[in-house]
Amino acid sequence: MSTIVIMSEILNFNNTEFAFSTKSNVELKKAKFLFGILRYGPLTKLGKPILELAFNMRLPVQGLLRQTIFSQFCGGENLLDCKSEIDKLYAKGKVMSILDYSVEGIESETSFDNTLDTLLKVCQFSESQEQIPFLVFKPTGIGRLDIFRKISEDAALSISESEEWGRIRKRFETICEAVSKTDSLKIMVDAEESWSHIAVDRLTEEMMIKYNKSRTVVFTTVQLYLDHKLNYLKTLKGLGDKNHVKVGVKLVRGAYMEKERNRALRMGYKSPVCQDKATTDKNFNDGLDYVLENLDFFDLFLGTHNEFSCEQLVHKLTAHNITSTDDRVWFGQLFGMSDNISFNLAKAGYNVVKYVPFGPIKDVLPYLIRRAEENSSVGSQSSREIELIKSELLRRKELSIKANT
Repeated sequence: MSTIVIMSEILNFNNTEFAFSTKSNVELKKAKFLFGILRYGPLTKLGKPILELAFNMRLPVQGLLRQTIFSQFCGGENLLDCKSEIDKLYAKGKVMSILDYSVEGIESETSFDNTLDTLLKVCQFSESQEQIPFLVFKPTGIGRLDIFRKISEDAALSISESEEWGRIRKRFETICEAVSKTDSLKIMVDAEESWSHIAVDRLTEEMMIKYNKSRTVVFTTVQLYLDHKLNYLKTLKGLGDKNHVKVGVKLVRGAYMEKERNRALRMGYKSPVCQDKATTDKNFNDGLDYVLENLDFFDLFLGTHNEFSCEQLVHKLTAHNITSTDDRVWFGQLFGMSDNISFNLAKAGYNVVKYVPFGPIKDVLPYLIRRAEENSSVGSQSSREIELIKSELLRRKELSIKANT
């Protein structure tokens, strides 16, 4: 018990010296500039059509992107590029990594097969890397969103669509099976839009029943800004209990709020999104409490950039007498963001991973634009990043002046 108390007491998300120990002054100033742009939503939205036009016209913008937004939020274009970044995160602060092949928006069978091939290579690469405990994939990286929608709505499929769904199922299981054959790797099924959830959840549950018998291999993502997802956690507990398997859950607030509400309004159904932030926060906290109270059934991955939520989990772990190193509990943030959370949690002994996106710059552009839009919609996140960077640059300046006097 005493170890846990000490860990929670030394947790300090304002410790910028440790948070930015891997960053040079030049890198920090560049990040400050980028977050300054991301703070303004209209500017971000304007950048999307400009970048798409530039690529369509084959203008030489890749070099500029590589030196700016790509290097800030991505580990590289391939696994070799990422190796130095994930090694640096682990060597400097014991922060682990999830390699995230972030190619989005290409809906072709060739692209889906290429994504599967890449995931299998990531699995093989990660098996020998102690700093990579997880793999991750988006279901729409291996199949069309519209097929997931039709399955979720129990709509009739044509013969070709039924064959397409068969290929999706095979890809889904191929990667889960490959991960299950490793000694300790786990795989995260990432979030999608709510109208695909029934199909995604069914597949993920099948994989859990099949591969989570001896250890927790497969994790699902539960978006708690959707008001019905607290009940889904209870369904998952029942699944684990009935089938004698552990259930891996990644808890997030969510990332498609505007898109969800707009679709509901356009199609005339009740929005599944919680009515306001307070309701979302309560749903999130209730979900977290439920998982912790049933940790015999769940493994928990908390995916959030919310400092208060991370602090709450630390306090709750202490209250439940769960040690910081318990491998049933993980924290995760995105590469290039919230280093003050990631590094200081890891310093205090907790299991922390960074999502490290990678892929060819042009193909990763939709991911980068989506992240930029999400960041600009939560202006407080960019403002907090800027505040922390300013604080660290000032600390370094004062230290330099003192050393020269």
